[in-house]
Amino acid sequence: MISCGEPSGDLYAGALATEIQRIEPSAIVTGFGGDRLQRAGGTLVHHFSGLSVTGLTEAVRVVPRAWGIYRDLVDAARTERPDVFVAIDFPDFNFVLARAIHKLGIPVVYYISPQLWAWRRGRLSTMKRMVDRVLVIFPFEAPFYERAGVPVSFVGHPLLELTAPAQPRETFMRTHGLDPARPLVALLPGSRRNELRAILPDLVAAAGRIADRLPAAQFAIARAPHLADDSFAPLAAWPSGATRPAMIDQATDDVLASADVAIVASGTATVQAAIHGCPMVVVYRLAPLTYRLGKPFVHVDTYAMANLVAGRRIVPELIQEAFTPEAVAAEALRVLTDPGHAARVRTDLAEVRARLGAPGASRRAAEEVLAVTRASKTRRV
Repeated sequence: MISCGEPSGDLYAGALATEIQRIEPSAIVTGFGGDRLQRAGGTLVHHFSGLSVTGLTEAVRVVPRAWGIYRDLVDAARTERPDVFVAIDFPDFNFVLARAIHKLGIPVVYYISPQLWAWRRGRLSTMKRMVDRVLVIFPFEAPFYERAGVPVSFVGHPLLELTAPAQPRETFMRTHGLDPARPLVALLPGSRRNELRAILPDLVAAAGRIADRLPAAQFAIARAPHLADDSFAPLAAWPSGATRPAMIDQATDDVLASADVAIVASGTATVQAAIHGCPMVVVYRLAPLTYRLGKPFVHVDTYAMANLVAGRRIVPELIQEAFTPEAVAAEALRVLTDPGHAARVRTDLAEVRARLGAPGASRRAAEEVLAVTRASKTRRV
């Protein structure tokens, strides 16, 4: 049984299910996820569409549905008795679910572990009690869990084998009405509806400022799956002096591989940009109350994964009040107009990619999951 609650987790879940079934063709996969897990042969108890949000007030609105999904998954685990339960990221939901499934005597593996090293470290003791193994994807995470006595394996980042662009740059650009000879600015405003509401209007305004300074600039929006058209309503205010953006569906890797600079909502897409060596400006904004309540519990002074993996700030982060159209445009234009700066950033991003491990993370994760299953069966015998 696998549980993931958002598009990035579904990407990893689909790859994991595929590798499990390659190793054990008779394996049956079920659980909570999205289209990728389903296409990989998983039978969904529930689809996560519409459940993934950020912020306190937004989370309150989805509690009734989340509670119903939780109960159905626990009932399914109690009835079907899976050999192993794999939680993938999505900690606020999966932590509660994993505890309940652990109590049923089912082994638990946490893959793409929650960022306890960054905040809410009090959960570490709960993790130690309920999890048979944690599978981490960043090299600095393993020592954190080892010091706490939690069984852990570093498997590498699955995006290393999942991010190959489908088309060469020139083909991709011409397919979407873009000019390969002109600079391309990628806009990645997030994968959740409330993220777009908080982030996209300022990206639209920043595009106007970029075009004022660099009229040749063209823009592409990488659209996450399951976002309704009205989530992009701020595009109605697109500045008249900027070339209308190309809307690209479910081809984030092609967008990042082709872009000269990306303006990216903090999250998984920042890792994708780093893998493609695409210089980026990382932005994010939470509801003011959520940010004020959460900030005292944060144990890191940087948010972008590229910076955390590098161990220093190699790409700019514009968070909360620092996230303004003027600041975004200034950072993007620095990349677009200063070749030396852009080259240094790409060199730093190549170092980050090297630290993420070797391709094959999904295969290694599948082997770890199946090893936990075999160990559990041996104990029962």
